[in-house]
Amino acid sequence: MTLTGGTAEPIRVFVLDDHEVVRRGLQELLESGGDITVVGESGLAAEATRRIPALRPHVALLDGRLPDGSGVDVCRDIRSRHPEIAVLILTSYDDDEALFAAIMAGASGYLLKQVGGTDLIDAVRRVAAGQSLLDPGVTHQVLERLRQGPPQDAALAPLTDQERRLLELIGEGLTNRQIGERMHLAEKTIKNYVSGLLAKLGLERRTQAAVFASKHLPPH
Repeated sequence: MTLTGGTAEPIRVFVLDDHEVVRRGLQELLESGGDITVVGESGLAAEATRRIPALRPHVALLDGRLPDGSGVDVCRDIRSRHPEIAVLILTSYDDDEALFAAIMAGASGYLLKQVGGTDLIDAVRRVAAGQSLLDPGVTHQVLERLRQGPPQDAALAPLTDQERRLLELIGEGLTNRQIGERMHLAEKTIKNYVSGLLAKLGLERRTQAAVFASKHLPPH
């Protein structure tokens, strides 16, 4: 980082990890680079969310999973209020869902804790300079997820588009007549469709289908 007039300024980093030994190790590692200083640390998501805006680091290095939340939650909050603060998620878990969530929350990178010390320091420098990066080992996962969209619920796989729409309307509490009006079908036809839907899902009652819909269909 460079201040007006060309004076070098250390890269300010905040470290969030629920293990004190890890935090101490990260601080020692990062500051060994000579151009990075750790301005704060925490072991809890809530505390980090409160302290990071006050300390104004250039980079927040956040653990993926914490006792009271996740680094992704902290990232989403910080980036929404202070987009000038870059975020790196550092985690032990190679998790597609967490990775995708981190990128969607505005993280500049997602690194596994197996990353080498030199690579970690380089990553902090790069995101502090405004670059966005992903660990090469997980980049393809994000690209694949973006191509495929969100994962489909396996419980809904047997349903046709029409049956899924019918299930949505049952979940909304509509009667057969109301559903028929929405789908432009006769009430008797809807009654037959509902019977077939229940049979396919292994359910006996309409109320069970409504509960099933609330569990497996995204809210509108």
